[in-house]
Amino acid sequence: MSENYGHGDLSWFKHDRFGMFIHYGLYSMPARHEWIRSIEQYKDEDYHVFFKYFNPDLFEPQVWAKAAREAGMKYVVFTTKHHEGFCMWDTKYTDFKITNTPFGRDMLREVVDAFRAEGIRIGFYYSLIDWNHPDFTVDCFHPRKCEPKEVVDKLNEGRDMKRYQDYMINQITELLTNYGKIDVMWFDFSYPENKFPDGREGGGKGHKDWDSERIIKTVRSLQPHIIVDNRLDLPGSGDILTPEQYTPTGNVLEDNRGDNTIGAWEGCQTFSGSWGYHRDEMTWKSDEQCIKMLIDHVSRDGNLLMNVGPTSRGYLDYRAMDRLSAYANWMRYNSRSIYGCGQAPAEFQEGEGYRLTYNKETNRLYIHIYSWPYRMLHVKSLKDKVAFMQLLHDGSELAYSSSEVPVCGGKITHKDDSISIYLPVNKPENMIVPVIEVMLK
Repeated sequence: MSENYGHGDLSWFKHDRFGMFIHYGLYSMPARHEWIRSIEQYKDEDYHVFFKYFNPDLFEPQVWAKAAREAGMKYVVFTTKHHEGFCMWDTKYTDFKITNTPFGRDMLREVVDAFRAEGIRIGFYYSLIDWNHPDFTVDCFHPRKCEPKEVVDKLNEGRDMKRYQDYMINQITELLTNYGKIDVMWFDFSYPENKFPDGREGGGKGHKDWDSERIIKTVRSLQPHIIVDNRLDLPGSGDILTPEQYTPTGNVLEDNRGDNTIGAWEGCQTFSGSWGYHRDEMTWKSDEQCIKMLIDHVSRDGNLLMNVGPTSRGYLDYRAMDRLSAYANWMRYNSRSIYGCGQAPAEFQEGEGYRLTYNKETNRLYIHIYSWPYRMLHVKSLKDKVAFMQLLHDGSELAYSSSEVPVCGGKITHKDDSISIYLPVNKPENMIVPVIEVMLK
């Protein structure tokens, strides 16, 4: 049985359901992947050219925060430090920080202030990996990972992960002391079983390398209410599971065979195939895909943390803003089917072409229509359970039948507990996924 390290406040998290992830750092300058320092095996002196010239002169966090609020996002998770090791705040423990770039300001402070002003809760991402720190040993993801064993051994001489652990504790303490109440601490990530690219053992890092027990105890002591993810490789330390870049087909807590202290889950996703700004990446998801992704997560009792990657000049490019606008248009009319909702009770079954969410406080069921049918939608499990039904976006009543439905050339007879809902012939304009709100008896 895993040790219990305490738990954060999940009440708001399970209600709000929708957050913004922001991946931002020096990697926005090469603009071809946030892992570029590892992928292209940059040496320090070559990578530091981005540090020398980083200056997001068009940075306006108020614009980011306003777009997030309008999209219906209730919390933000910002990358205080990604794997490259560059720090986005004025930390006392390294010179490799944003206040030493031409930008010269504590960006994290400005982000926190702007999002708080919009009523959005604050979360910090902090990388356990650090390819810049002199005590972080070369492993399977380090930029020098492909060097021969004797070179790696030489590089690791004198490196001390204990000193690096102290560095992390000092920085985490800064983050959880100097920026007020923080609602989420998102650590990334552990890989204890990994090998080097040539197959050699010892390429991974896990809870012993991070001293995860000291990390979680520090976090809980500084902000006991805070929600912590499950990536410290330490059973009992996490509040949320974090499936990445895929949409689970069911409630992932039901499928979890590991840490039974986990109380919720959150899928982290991207608009495109990269987390950081990637100028030439073209697999951007459509507005419809993005909205369905949110619905799919909530219908399986999860949250969606949707990522944006600002450009190196500090703004969200038009593709990201377009997707956020699509969320804003949809959530303006349909947020009741997301906030406070989760997986429908087992008695209500999803059918072909629709997803269900349910609000237990109001006892309302929401039917999200993925494939608009001609005139009728047949829904399982609702016979004798409906008090009233309407299209959510405009509040217009919908008629339904649970007995015989006359149609040209015959009739539809319900021999089970399903009903037939009469729909307009045409799908509502400007409503990517129409929603039916069902007031249950």
